[in-house]
Amino acid sequence: MERTGETASSVIAPGARVEKLAGGFDFTEGPTCDAQGTIFFTDQPNDRILKWSPAGGLSTFLQPAGRANGMYFDARGHLIACADDNNELWSIAPDGTVSVLVGEYDGKRLNGPNDVWVRPDGALYFTDPFYQRSWWTHDTMPQDGQHVYFFSADRRQLVRVIDDLEKPNGIIGTPDGRILYVADIVAGKTYRYDIAPDGSLAGKTLAANQGSDGMTLDSEGNLYLTGEGVMVFDRAGRQIERIPIPDERWTANVSFGGKDRQMLFITASSGLYGVPTRVRGANAAK
Repeated sequence: MERTGETASSVIAPGARVEKLAGGFDFTEGPTCDAQGTIFFTDQPNDRILKWSPAGGLSTFLQPAGRANGMYFDARGHLIACADDNNELWSIAPDGTVSVLVGEYDGKRLNGPNDVWVRPDGALYFTDPFYQRSWWTHDTMPQDGQHVYFFSADRRQLVRVIDDLEKPNGIIGTPDGRILYVADIVAGKTYRYDIAPDGSLAGKTLAANQGSDGMTLDSEGNLYLTGEGVMVFDRAGRQIERIPIPDERWTANVSFGGKDRQMLFITASSGLYGVPTRVRGANAAK
């Protein structure tokens, strides 16, 4: 691992190294773990959601899977998935039953939900950039820009809450539901916002001078961004470490999983990787 600063303490467990857990995929995305710590992730070009655990190994959870991209589990154990086959946001029950949560804003189809974070109360935020997909029949952006949306816990209000980014992509929030991080992958910036109870955002500040495809947080407040490996930033926005994945051209997303949320899972193009960590994920059970 590459640390920044002489006094920086690695987030990786002493002696641990990144291990390839599974491979042979076309493009992996959307890692998130259930209550037991089992990691779920997508192989988007092959239209499937897979899961992996030390005991169960690799298996397919759902196929077809709406070309799922970013995902996040809610408190009920439902998998919230950005299903951009038809530009929708899905809720997938543990038995694989699918419910479409939303597919339009202001009477127009969404661009293609990309990444999602579920607030503790069940409300959620998702990014809606436009990436032309080979499985679409349209080639123009349905919305008037690439934005971030809030969807209320009662599923009655869909509100555009960020409209000044070039291409929002990765998104994550703190476990207390008070802070939201959103990456602008084209601008090469990641921003932090204060979350109000009604879902609105305020206090936009620069969290890291880097964009990201996906992201996660640890229990010390460090922010993990992806792209060429995994870059770790502290609360002050300083890069403190880089975790390289030398055999992969792109690192798409990250999530903590495992029983104690002390395994960092990395989806990197053709493979799923994992590394034990000194820190716990911010998503660790209290």
